[in-house]
Amino acid sequence: MERNEGKTDRLLRVVVGLVLIGLWALKDFRYELLALLIGLVLLITGITGFCGIYRLLGISTCREC
Repeated sequence: MERNEGKTDRLLRVVVGLVLIGLWALKDFRYELLALLIGLVLLITGITGFCGIYRLLGISTCREC
């Protein structure tokens, strides 16, 4: 898999993913399962630097790639 996410994009995905996973951990959040799933996807794509949706749409935020 070729990276298609830039550093800022990856950082934002990791931060938002961790926040959503934190909301899930509260167990008092209305959409906790949805927050967990989206948080995990954002965290995984942020760590790997690859987004399948970006690839389908032909988008790349990675300048050095």
